[in-house]
Amino acid sequence: MVLQPIPRISDIEAAAGRISGLAVRTPLIESPVLNELTGGRILLKAECLQRTGSFKFRGAWNKISQLDPLRHKGGVVAYSSGNHAQGVAAAAQIRGLPAVIVMPQDTPLIKQNNTRSYGAEVVLYDRARQSREDIAANLADERGAILVPPFEDTDIIAGQGTSGLEIAEQSEELGAEPDAILVSASGGGLAAGIALAAEARLPRSAVYSVEPEGFDDYARSLATGHRQSNSRLSGNLCDALMSREPGETTFEINRTRLRSGLVVSEAEVKRAMRFGFETLKLVIEPGGSVALAAVLSGKIETRGRTIVAVISGGNVDSEVFARVLREAA
Repeated sequence: MVLQPIPRISDIEAAAGRISGLAVRTPLIESPVLNELTGGRILLKAECLQRTGSFKFRGAWNKISQLDPLRHKGGVVAYSSGNHAQGVAAAAQIRGLPAVIVMPQDTPLIKQNNTRSYGAEVVLYDRARQSREDIAANLADERGAILVPPFEDTDIIAGQGTSGLEIAEQSEELGAEPDAILVSASGGGLAAGIALAAEARLPRSAVYSVEPEGFDDYARSLATGHRQSNSRLSGNLCDALMSREPGETTFEINRTRLRSGLVVSEAEVKRAMRFGFETLKLVIEPGGSVALAAVLSGKIETRGRTIVAVISGGNVDSEVFARVLREAA
């Protein structure tokens, strides 16, 4: 894959203009209970309250809003474990474009059903045996459609970076200067966008990726300076964070801009989801909770520091959510 141009801060600012009025300026939430537990000031960027339930609408709309429906009648094709799928489907619906989304067979039903509810066609595949990239490329070629990748795209990265601009603006409004920003990582698009925004607007804030155990390719890649792969692509509660490896473009951005990678266990993810529900009154999906899990489990020093944790999504099946609440210790 050819490296995509790295977005400039002006690209992220332009994206912010495009999404204004359609995407939600999600709140930066502060909880006295969480501050007392951690001995620091913890600010939570609640992207679970974003349109379509995750940050992914930002990048999808920034990309698709620039397409001319008259010139792209074949619409768009995307591949996704669920959140990018919903973002692309919603953006395509707004633009009046057909959308086909390639999704794993084990994608939570809420993500499949939500994607269809935006008018998209869903094509399921076996993530252990089939290549989603190949399936999507073939569909795009057959239908004369535009492929909208989940992270390896300048416009997608710039769109995700708008959340970083908001973190900078909202931190200033709260009189806070973050010491660290914790971001969930799969392909690395959100981390890359936030890292670029932070470099320009919050240069003293260290940015960290956070991943579940067994799928810590970003942490290992940052430690070695070279992209590392996961040995498997399924079998983890955090369905949104199971890419095979970091994207080439996103890792080129992140390898020099992220401080390091943090890793959390499944038990820590479950406790974070339960804390989010019981204390913060937020529904957080497993992959969306890893940054909060890192804070609650002490994976980063919080005492006397200001930490931003990005709650990246809230799309979780009710049965899974109920089970997690029962099992979380």
